[in-house]
Amino acid sequence: MADTAKRPLEDAGNGAIVEVKRPRTDGEVVVAKPIKEGPKRTSALQAPIMLLTGHAAEVFTMKFNPEGDTIASGSHDKGIFLWRVYGDCENFMVLKGHKNAVLELHWTPDGERLVSCSPDRTIRAWDAQSGLQIKKMGEHTDIVNSCCPLRRGPPLLVSGSDDGTAKVWDLRQRRSVKTYTEQYQITAVAFAEAGDQIYTGGIENVVRAWDLRQDDEPALTLRGHSDTITGMRLSPDGTHLLTNSMDNTLRVWDMRPYAPANRCTKVLTGHLHNFEKLLLKCDWSPNGDRVTAGSADRMVYIWDVHTRQLTYKLPGHAGSVNEVVFHPKEPIVGSCSSDKNIYLGELAE
Repeated sequence: MADTAKRPLEDAGNGAIVEVKRPRTDGEVVVAKPIKEGPKRTSALQAPIMLLTGHAAEVFTMKFNPEGDTIASGSHDKGIFLWRVYGDCENFMVLKGHKNAVLELHWTPDGERLVSCSPDRTIRAWDAQSGLQIKKMGEHTDIVNSCCPLRRGPPLLVSGSDDGTAKVWDLRQRRSVKTYTEQYQITAVAFAEAGDQIYTGGIENVVRAWDLRQDDEPALTLRGHSDTITGMRLSPDGTHLLTNSMDNTLRVWDMRPYAPANRCTKVLTGHLHNFEKLLLKCDWSPNGDRVTAGSADRMVYIWDVHTRQLTYKLPGHAGSVNEVVFHPKEPIVGSCSSDKNIYLGELAE
């Protein structure tokens, strides 16, 4: 006959089914509590900060395309890289052709082409879809420091060179259509909103406006900077010009007709230029409320235009920040540096 005696409790582990209360462990969620949220996201970037690596040398220039989904960057490695803004920010195309560093590049307003300039004395136009070079402009006799397309209307662009000339080009024509000669090197150029003037700046420390209907004398000469002008950018509404200079100031100039004689309306400070003497660029936010500039102290600087207050000073780069640009549609800034890296970061709204 089977032994029916109850086994003692200590034998319960030998196959008997006994309800045992598990001890509470520290890692176990016992009561559902609301999880503390991180900072509120303001953009569609995969993460609040994205690092883009791949260039083999200093990155001098970068721009978002008009749609805001692609970045073009130009480097001392002679290549123009195209990157996706969203997702993993992969580098999906390399445009090759320049024989030296790419110093400045821009998208055309339709987003279908790119223009770039280089110490190889050329300006080149590229098809952004295929990556093929569609035009090579080679009349300059020295380093081409800067280029800038017209925002709307015919496919015109202006270039500025160490040969002391600024040239206006029509992508539909083989040769340049206008040449303006200065006494010294030109390091920064921009096109007026209406397409009737170009702006130049250089080692003379002045900004000049040249009328496309006249060849001889500048229509305007703006004095105020005390060192080389390294970058310039027209405001979104076309009324003001932003200039960055080796005198460690950023200046805003009123370019409207019949403006007061002293056209410099604001002076912004905080960023730095140094012995490297790099051509540090500048940019406006899409609504014209903020401006930003490259800086040799490895920081990204953003100012409020109206109050002139510095609103952001962002670390991260390990070399001179050569250009900072605003995204056309979202609160995102992109920065490129001599550390070979590109950062995308979202701003608080």
